[in-house]
Amino acid sequence: MSVLNALVSPSGLAAAVAVAGCVQATLGTFLVSRFRVQEKRSDQAVPMPPVTVLKPLHGDEPLLEEALESFCTQDYPAMQIIFGVQSEDDAAIPIVRRLCERHPALDIELVIDPTFHGINRKIGNLINMMPRARHDVLVISDSDIHVAPDYLRHVVGALVPPNVGLVTTLYAGLPASPTLPRLLAAGQINHNFLPGVMLSRYLGRQDCLGATMALRRSMLQAIGGLEALVPHVADDAMLGRYVREQGKDIAIAACMTWTTVGERSLREVLAHELRWGRTVKTLEPLGYAASAIQLPLFWATMVVVFAPHATWTWMFFVSVWVARAICAFVMDRALAQRSLVPLFLLPLRDWLSAGIMVGSVTGTRVAWRGQTMHISPHSAMTPRSQPASPGD
Repeated sequence: MSVLNALVSPSGLAAAVAVAGCVQATLGTFLVSRFRVQEKRSDQAVPMPPVTVLKPLHGDEPLLEEALESFCTQDYPAMQIIFGVQSEDDAAIPIVRRLCERHPALDIELVIDPTFHGINRKIGNLINMMPRARHDVLVISDSDIHVAPDYLRHVVGALVPPNVGLVTTLYAGLPASPTLPRLLAAGQINHNFLPGVMLSRYLGRQDCLGATMALRRSMLQAIGGLEALVPHVADDAMLGRYVREQGKDIAIAACMTWTTVGERSLREVLAHELRWGRTVKTLEPLGYAASAIQLPLFWATMVVVFAPHATWTWMFFVSVWVARAICAFVMDRALAQRSLVPLFLLPLRDWLSAGIMVGSVTGTRVAWRGQTMHISPHSAMTPRSQPASPGD
């Protein structure tokens, strides 16, 4: 009876969630590691039709030139790259000019068009770029994504099966420098988000990730074109939803990509993650609530808080930290990350994530691309013309 009482006590319940979180982290880490081991060069016999790569840009950012350069060095026979900005003085323009000079043989175009199409300026930028796209296969990728030379071969190869309507890619966090805010932000991606995505995929979910959105022009037209995505902040999730409604699958290409983690301060990290959290909470409220299981060190800390004088609670906390650190170490090695500092930041990282979840539940305001707006159901964005209250 005493064991039962312990299990249903606050410390026992928190311990159970922490154990479940460790199991989830272990399974997710195993799946990511297996994915990296199984990555292989795409079959040369797979059709490689001409591809248009669309890269919407908005100002300069850490490692931007390196990220864009990785697309200019693709081992692919026929590709067009279109960069798009919405201002004549955009800081990304000189970088694109240098890429054109370094790769004169590449089919590169720069579109400068301020035409406004709606709240989602990234999608508006893409709409302005689309008239210059010449090929049937379209690959849309965020500006901060780094890829390997065989990236396009993997992506296009995954689009070949007739049941596939959209191809996306996994992505890991690449700190622009080893500062505390950037290591914490990368830890959220690599140690929480990525294992969770892999496990949910293994369990049958098909999500689209903004790192890569590859599809044929006919599919884009079938879902209403880019115009259908303009009202949504989570354009990647909505695109995936629309493709699934067409009866098509979302495939994951057999390659890893990396997103630059360039936040300069802890405040920027929290603002970025709060925008992401509120968006996901609006799209998938139950799934977002269930993701609290991904914070085992938060729950292990609560075990200590509920029973601070019990020796077992401190031993439990250390055991969860060790288990979490082993998973993080294996994950970082699979992602070619060598720093051990993130292992010591794991408790802080889980507590920050818990705070983000609370902030996501209690508000709808997000700051995005210099705009302040509110997230409404189905991720539609409503501009905010009046100052938001502190509780938003």
